Amino acid sequence: MTANTCTQPGCTGNILDGYCDVCGSPGAATGSTAGGAGSTTGIPTATVGAPATGPAPAAAVPNGTPCRQPGCSGKILDGYCDICGTAADAPVVAQEAEPVSHGGASVATSSARVQSAAIGSRRAGSTGTGSTRRTRTGSQRMRAARLGAGLTSVPPAPPVDAAKAIMAHAEVPEDKRSCAKCGNKVGRSIDGKPGRTEGFCANCGQAFSFTPKLQQGDLVAGQYEVAGALAHGGLGWIYLARDRNVSNRWVVLKGLLNSGDPDALAAAIAEQQFLAQVEHPAIVEIYNFVTHEGAGYIVMEYVGGKSLKQILKDRMRANNGAYDPLPVDQALAYILELLPAFQYLHDLGLVYCDFKPDNMIQVGDAMKLIDLGGVRRVDDDESAIYGTVGYQAPEVAEVGPSVASDIYTIGRTLLVLTMEFRGYQGTYLHSLPPVDSTPLFQQYDSLYHLVAKSCAPDPADRFASVDELRTQLLGVLREVVARKRQGTALTSAASVLFESPATARPITSWDQLPALREDTTDPQHGWLSTIGTDDPRQRLKDLDAAPEDSAEVWLARCKAALELKEASAAKSYAGNLLSADPWEWRALWMEGLAAVQQQDWEVAKATFNAVYQQVPGELAPKLALAFACEKGGQPEVAESLYQTCVATDATYVAPAAFGMARVRAERRDTAGAVAALDLVPTTSRGYTESRQQRAEVLLAGSAMDLTVLDQALRTIESSSVDGPTRQRYTVRILKEALPVVTKNPPGKGAHIGSVPASETDIRNGLENALRLLARDAHELDERVDLVNQANAVRNWSLT
Repeated sequence: MTANTCTQPGCTGNILDGYCDVCGSPGAATGSTAGGAGSTTGIPTATVGAPATGPAPAAAVPNGTPCRQPGCSGKILDGYCDICGTAADAPVVAQEAEPVSHGGASVATSSARVQSAAIGSRRAGSTGTGSTRRTRTGSQRMRAARLGAGLTSVPPAPPVDAAKAIMAHAEVPEDKRSCAKCGNKVGRSIDGKPGRTEGFCANCGQAFSFTPKLQQGDLVAGQYEVAGALAHGGLGWIYLARDRNVSNRWVVLKGLLNSGDPDALAAAIAEQQFLAQVEHPAIVEIYNFVTHEGAGYIVMEYVGGKSLKQILKDRMRANNGAYDPLPVDQALAYILELLPAFQYLHDLGLVYCDFKPDNMIQVGDAMKLIDLGGVRRVDDDESAIYGTVGYQAPEVAEVGPSVASDIYTIGRTLLVLTMEFRGYQGTYLHSLPPVDSTPLFQQYDSLYHLVAKSCAPDPADRFASVDELRTQLLGVLREVVARKRQGTALTSAASVLFESPATARPITSWDQLPALREDTTDPQHGWLSTIGTDDPRQRLKDLDAAPEDSAEVWLARCKAALELKEASAAKSYAGNLLSADPWEWRALWMEGLAAVQQQDWEVAKATFNAVYQQVPGELAPKLALAFACEKGGQPEVAESLYQTCVATDATYVAPAAFGMARVRAERRDTAGAVAALDLVPTTSRGYTESRQQRAEVLLAGSAMDLTVLDQALRTIESSSVDGPTRQRYTVRILKEALPVVTKNPPGKGAHIGSVPASETDIRNGLENALRLLARDAHELDERVDLVNQANAVRNWSLT
């Protein structure tokens, strides 16, 4: 017995790194092999970073011996306790805690029996009696930025020191002085004399004052010590102060209207007390309402960041005074971060009213919605309405603010962030610039539809909720990011509205387009789940007995009619749904599928395009519209839509790539069609067919070119097509190559696929492929014909 032989009775193992490589028992501490060459079990041994082995037990303890550790009920198994894991010869330690229950599970298969490399406090040398200092030298990949939803990155904004944000000279430039009531210019220079900072509007008589009411050192409400003025807003000066009652934290004091009238001031404070209950991480917090010398103030959280208006101004200065909009993905990321705050307010029955770049602040990688002065209850018909020209919805003046008008301001703000929106306060006060004169809209079609729906003139045509807007905006962001990262691997993103495409092959019929997801909130969803027949005729009969003609019932009837190839009936059902709800875009989707079934491509294009405009962040309408445009004589539009689908979502790559290849092949763009087919991944169910299509495209444009024929045959040989198909392509390609090689033999080393490009080798390859086809032929005539062809092309020989 050698020093490396296991000492356990009956064990034939060897000691490796201090332990037997068969039974796992510890060996004598006489050294260990480093490479594992003596292993007989085939199990690799980790050596990198493994801790040095300690001394083994002096003598082997028989299995089944009770553990010596106090309070442990385990037994020794292969030299270690099967409960606490302590070595059999380990010194007895004082019991410090109750033993952990293992729930009766055997520890024989537990990972606790596997030796572990030292890490963390064990590697740092901690004795377990205190904490160790952690040094962070590892990856920060787990610390993902919040902005951008993990799709894009937004530069973080450094925090702004509150003390440095105070204005050195608290004054309002004359060109910014306007009446708060009528908007007339006030306090301006006349005949070279400086304008007054206080007075009355010559147009409406409203008093104005641009002089700060609070000075440094003033103590407001016995609690807030003023440090200085931060800015001048629509309601007057905004001040920075220290809260002497709460850790001297920085707060912001903002004036209230009606400060001159005690009764009106009390009413204003009472009306806005509800703001103190608004608590959301993306909304500035309201701490208090106080009065000081007859004036009222809202006490708010100080947010030390940059407003998007400031960020835009900084970009403009860096661009020599020319407007420099934000990158589209960055602007979408900013808006996306704040949409949950809007939904939170709307769920409380509140509307924000005055959204614009000034009122959104970036702090690090987070966003804050500030300035709640315009927030009001949605059913409030009495309070003053605040808004900004160019952002406010056109109906607000007549019917007041609403969820729809908030969505309008979001759309207008997004546009100001992403382009130089000239005329947004004039020519396009309540409209959008035309697409043909707006490069942004031409470049980002989905973004245009998102903004167009958000800013629709009729409030009923806008998104029904901020959550609905957020879902579509996220889809648009995915498209924008995908366009910037052409060629990168993409993942799929499950839609809440559509299933994934029903095929990974070329789309040829309506049922291969993505299906609508069921709406589980529909009142008849439960009843519909009881209809389980696969017979569409019987299903239609069952649907006639529906307790209520809900949207899902009508859609189920449409689907059953399509399965019966009764497109006219499907259109009729969809029409009934549209009569009940003219905004139900799912009915238009069904009309589009029916039009595809009828090959009525003009109707298909119109309906799918309408669906696209309603849900611009979804890929399903784009894929359907692309197919309709391809068949309906608009190949350029089809190709653009197919490209968007290919770039954005992995589940759309295959069907969209096939469509894109068809469009390019139709205009004889062989290289482009091949490039499109090469986008189909090897993991796709459509990969094999993409290889066949690739070969077909190459052969259609080969013009007897040996290089192209070589590519075509290699494409087939590298695919997993069945044997007969492979041989048919081989025959087809080599037949084209034979006369070319016979007339002009290529240089040495040239090949057609795996076949050397010589007349002899090509004839051999042709003969072999034809005989293989003959062997698999089912009909005698076909077999005889193939054998005759093989004999005709075979090389001459003496036999």
